Amino acid sequence: MFPVGGVGVMLALVVVSGLGCALLAVGLSRWLGWLTAVSVAGLVWSVLVIGSITLIPANGAPGIVSAEGRLVTCSWDIGGPAPEGFWIFGGGQRTLNAVVFVPAGALLVLALARWPRFAWVGVPVGLVLLAAYSIGIEATQLALARIDRACDVTDVIDNVTGAVVGVAVGILLALALRPWRRG
Repeated sequence: MFPVGGVGVMLALVVVSGLGCALLAVGLSRWLGWLTAVSVAGLVWSVLVIGSITLIPANGAPGIVSAEGRLVTCSWDIGGPAPEGFWIFGGGQRTLNAVVFVPAGALLVLALARWPRFAWVGVPVGLVLLAAYSIGIEATQLALARIDRACDVTDVIDNVTGAVVGVAVGILLALALRPWRRG
Protein backbone atom coordinates (compact mmCIF):
# COMPACT_ATOMS: atom_id res chain seq x y z
CA MET A 1 0.00 0.00 0.00
CA PHE A 2 1.26 3.47 -0.85
CA PRO A 3 0.65 5.43 2.38
CA VAL A 4 0.45 9.02 1.09
CA GLY A 5 -1.01 10.94 -1.77
CA GLY A 6 -3.27 13.69 -2.93
CA VAL A 7 -2.89 17.29 -3.92
CA GLY A 8 -2.38 18.37 -0.30
CA VAL A 9 0.70 16.17 0.02
CA MET A 10 2.03 17.46 -3.31
CA LEU A 11 1.57 21.07 -2.23
CA ALA A 12 3.19 20.40 1.15
CA LEU A 13 6.24 18.91 -0.58
CA VAL A 14 6.39 21.89 -2.94
CA VAL A 15 6.35 24.34 -0.01
CA VAL A 16 8.86 22.44 2.14
CA SER A 17 11.28 21.97 -0.78
CA GLY A 18 10.80 25.65 -1.67
CA LEU A 19 11.81 26.72 1.82
CA GLY A 20 14.88 24.48 1.68
CA CYS A 21 15.86 25.87 -1.71
CA ALA A 22 15.38 29.43 -0.49
CA LEU A 23 17.94 28.67 2.23
CA LEU A 24 20.20 27.16 -0.43
CA ALA A 25 19.94 30.38 -2.47
CA VAL A 26 20.86 32.49 0.56
CA GLY A 27 23.85 30.24 1.28
CA LEU A 28 25.09 30.25 -2.31
CA SER A 29 24.61 33.98 -2.92
CA ARG A 30 27.78 34.85 -1.03
CA TRP A 31 29.91 32.88 -3.52
CA LEU A 32 27.88 33.02 -6.71
CA GLY A 33 26.02 36.32 -6.54
CA TRP A 34 22.28 36.55 -6.13
CA LEU A 35 21.25 35.82 -9.74
CA THR A 36 23.24 32.61 -10.11
CA ALA A 37 22.41 31.48 -6.56
CA VAL A 38 18.68 31.96 -7.10
CA SER A 39 18.96 30.22 -10.49
CA VAL A 40 20.76 27.19 -9.02
CA ALA A 41 18.34 26.94 -6.10
CA GLY A 42 15.38 27.47 -8.43
CA LEU A 43 16.61 24.70 -10.72
CA VAL A 44 16.89 22.32 -7.78
CA TRP A 45 13.43 23.36 -6.62
CA SER A 46 11.86 22.92 -10.05
CA VAL A 47 13.30 19.39 -10.32
CA LEU A 48 11.95 18.56 -6.85
CA VAL A 49 8.54 19.99 -7.75
CA ILE A 50 8.43 17.91 -10.93
CA GLY A 51 9.21 14.79 -8.91
CA SER A 52 6.58 15.65 -6.30
CA ILE A 53 3.76 16.25 -8.75
CA THR A 54 4.54 13.25 -10.93
CA LEU A 55 5.44 10.57 -8.39
CA ILE A 56 2.88 11.22 -5.66
CA PRO A 57 -0.56 9.70 -6.28
CA ALA A 58 -2.84 12.50 -7.47
CA ASN A 59 -6.05 11.30 -5.82
CA GLY A 60 -4.85 10.26 -2.39
CA ALA A 61 -3.35 6.96 -1.32
CA PRO A 62 -4.60 4.46 -3.91
CA GLY A 63 -4.25 1.43 -1.66
CA ILE A 64 -3.55 -1.77 -3.49
CA VAL A 65 -3.30 -1.87 -7.27
CA SER A 66 -3.70 -5.47 -8.36
CA ALA A 67 -1.12 -7.14 -10.60
CA GLU A 68 -3.86 -7.72 -13.16
CA GLY A 69 -4.81 -4.04 -13.09
CA ARG A 70 -1.37 -2.56 -13.66
CA LEU A 71 0.14 -1.75 -17.02
CA VAL A 72 3.06 -3.86 -18.20
CA THR A 73 4.33 -1.44 -20.87
CA CYS A 74 4.31 2.27 -21.49
CA SER A 75 1.67 3.69 -23.79
CA TRP A 76 3.19 4.38 -27.20
CA ASP A 77 0.05 6.12 -28.45
CA ILE A 78 1.79 9.42 -29.20
CA GLY A 79 -0.66 12.27 -28.84
CA GLY A 80 -3.35 9.84 -27.76
CA PRO A 81 -6.06 10.52 -25.23
CA ALA A 82 -4.85 12.44 -22.21
CA PRO A 83 -6.97 13.47 -19.26
CA GLU A 84 -7.77 17.07 -18.49
CA GLY A 85 -5.46 18.93 -16.12
CA PHE A 86 -5.47 18.82 -12.36
CA TRP A 87 -8.21 20.65 -10.53
CA ILE A 88 -5.72 23.37 -9.52
CA PHE A 89 -4.77 24.21 -13.10
CA GLY A 90 -6.98 24.28 -16.15
CA GLY A 91 -5.85 23.05 -19.53
CA GLY A 92 -5.02 19.69 -20.95
CA GLN A 93 -2.57 17.24 -19.44
CA ARG A 94 -0.21 17.62 -22.41
CA THR A 95 0.05 21.37 -21.88
CA LEU A 96 0.74 20.86 -18.18
CA ASN A 97 3.43 18.28 -18.95
CA ALA A 98 5.20 20.80 -21.15
CA VAL A 99 4.72 23.82 -18.87
CA VAL A 100 6.08 22.05 -15.78
CA PHE A 101 9.49 21.61 -17.47
CA VAL A 102 9.81 25.20 -18.79
CA PRO A 103 11.18 26.65 -15.51
CA ALA A 104 13.78 23.89 -15.27
CA GLY A 105 15.05 24.63 -18.78
CA ALA A 106 15.17 28.39 -18.19
CA LEU A 107 16.84 28.09 -14.79
CA LEU A 108 19.37 25.63 -16.20
CA VAL A 109 20.57 28.31 -18.62
CA LEU A 110 20.60 31.04 -15.97
CA ALA A 111 22.46 28.80 -13.50
CA LEU A 112 25.24 28.19 -16.03
CA ALA A 113 25.28 31.53 -17.88
CA ARG A 114 27.74 33.04 -15.40
CA TRP A 115 30.38 30.84 -17.03
CA PRO A 116 29.70 31.16 -20.80
CA ARG A 117 32.41 28.72 -21.92
CA PHE A 118 31.06 26.07 -19.57
CA ALA A 119 27.46 26.87 -20.52
CA TRP A 120 28.06 25.87 -24.16
CA VAL A 121 28.57 22.30 -22.96
CA GLY A 122 26.62 22.40 -19.71
CA VAL A 123 23.28 23.51 -21.17
CA PRO A 124 23.03 20.69 -23.76
CA VAL A 125 24.18 18.16 -21.15
CA GLY A 126 21.64 19.57 -18.70
CA LEU A 127 18.92 19.32 -21.34
CA VAL A 128 19.81 15.66 -21.88
CA LEU A 129 19.68 15.14 -18.10
CA LEU A 130 16.21 16.73 -17.95
CA ALA A 131 15.10 14.35 -20.72
CA ALA A 132 16.59 11.43 -18.79
CA TYR A 133 14.77 12.64 -15.66
CA SER A 134 11.49 12.59 -17.58
CA ILE A 135 12.21 9.07 -18.84
CA GLY A 136 13.11 8.01 -15.29
CA ILE A 137 9.82 9.39 -13.99
CA GLU A 138 7.85 7.47 -16.61
CA ALA A 139 9.82 4.27 -15.86
CA THR A 140 9.11 4.72 -12.16
CA GLN A 141 5.43 5.24 -12.88
CA LEU A 142 5.43 1.99 -14.84
CA ALA A 143 7.39 0.01 -12.26
CA LEU A 144 5.50 1.23 -9.19
CA ALA A 145 1.87 0.45 -9.85
CA ARG A 146 1.13 1.47 -6.28
CA ILE A 147 1.52 5.16 -7.08
CA ASP A 148 -1.43 4.77 -9.46
CA ARG A 149 0.20 6.65 -12.36
CA ALA A 150 0.52 5.66 -16.00
CA CYS A 151 3.65 5.55 -18.13
CA ASP A 152 3.20 7.39 -21.42
CA VAL A 153 5.80 8.21 -24.09
CA THR A 154 3.78 11.32 -25.00
CA ASP A 155 4.61 12.67 -21.52
CA VAL A 156 8.34 12.42 -22.29
CA ILE A 157 7.87 14.24 -25.59
CA ASP A 158 5.85 16.99 -23.89
CA ASN A 159 8.35 17.28 -21.01
CA VAL A 160 11.33 17.58 -23.34
CA THR A 161 9.46 20.13 -25.45
CA GLY A 162 8.84 22.18 -22.32
CA ALA A 163 12.51 21.96 -21.34
CA VAL A 164 13.60 23.10 -24.82
CA VAL A 165 11.18 26.05 -24.67
CA GLY A 166 12.57 26.81 -21.21
CA VAL A 167 16.14 26.80 -22.55
CA ALA A 168 15.09 29.31 -25.23
CA VAL A 169 13.48 31.51 -22.57
CA GLY A 170 16.59 31.14 -20.41
CA ILE A 171 18.84 32.26 -23.28
CA LEU A 172 16.71 35.39 -23.73
CA LEU A 173 16.79 36.07 -19.98
CA ALA A 174 20.54 35.51 -19.83
CA LEU A 175 21.08 37.97 -22.69
CA ALA A 176 18.97 40.54 -20.83
CA LEU A 177 20.39 39.92 -17.32
CA ARG A 178 24.01 39.20 -18.33
CA PRO A 179 25.00 37.08 -15.32
CA TRP A 180 28.57 36.74 -16.63
CA ARG A 181 29.08 40.43 -15.77
CA ARG A 182 27.98 40.06 -12.16
CA GLY A 183 30.24 39.32 -9.22
